[in-house]
Amino acid sequence: MGDLPGLVVTGASGRMGQTLIRLATDSDRIRLVGCVERAGHAWIGQDAGVAMGGAPLGVTVTDDPLEAFATAQAVVDFTAPDATVEFAALAAQARAVHVIGTTGLEAAHLAKIEAASHHAVIVRAGNMSLGVNLLVRLTQKVAAALDADWDVEIVEAHHRMKVDAPSGTALMLGAAAAAGRGVSLDGATVSGRDGITGARERGTIGYSAIRGGDVVGEHDVIFAGMGERIVLRHLATDRAIFARGALRAAIWGQGRKPGQYDMMDVLGI
Repeated sequence: MGDLPGLVVTGASGRMGQTLIRLATDSDRIRLVGCVERAGHAWIGQDAGVAMGGAPLGVTVTDDPLEAFATAQAVVDFTAPDATVEFAALAAQARAVHVIGTTGLEAAHLAKIEAASHHAVIVRAGNMSLGVNLLVRLTQKVAAALDADWDVEIVEAHHRMKVDAPSGTALMLGAAAAAGRGVSLDGATVSGRDGITGARERGTIGYSAIRGGDVVGEHDVIFAGMGERIVLRHLATDRAIFARGALRAAIWGQGRKPGQYDMMDVLGI
């Protein structure tokens, strides 16, 4: 087991954090060596397994990421933008592969992550699932085949606790549609509608977000023409698909050259 890459999970108490801990514990390709939570959290100082209501895992939850990363070869991070930027710098310092599933990142965050990628491997994606990344590829191909007379609308649904909109996956899909058309996404985006909006402008890419209940993640890409529609859809029913993809990325990144990669690189699609 000592030869397996050591993994640190940040945001250990979250839904994704706990899923990652369970999968890593059961994996024969990676080993859990650290769990990080924010200062003052009730889990600090506890064994991660006990904190989750199970058997001890021999890994104590800490609020010191620098210490945790020092013995790791990989860090998987589904937290918040400011925390992710801090973790990126520390993971680069430790030369650990940093897998980022955090969404809601803005330009300033992305610039700091790019700087960190000069020193270590970073795998960043708005969605870690195989199915979603195939959907992104299909979206780009369909957009390339259709002209701007076909309206593009991306509809996404997530659980009530999600704090950002549109989702990172929806933004990936919008970027894929824009790339397929050879246009700038920034200039074509319409997010939500309210009141008297006027007729839809030709060539725009629209987003609609639904929040409620415990929806794991649903994404539709609608290409609407006159008299017909094409709908590409992905439904996630278990968040373990994202955790499995993230662990796959952490393993894939071992021995790679420093730089920023995405799940398309990991999956080879």
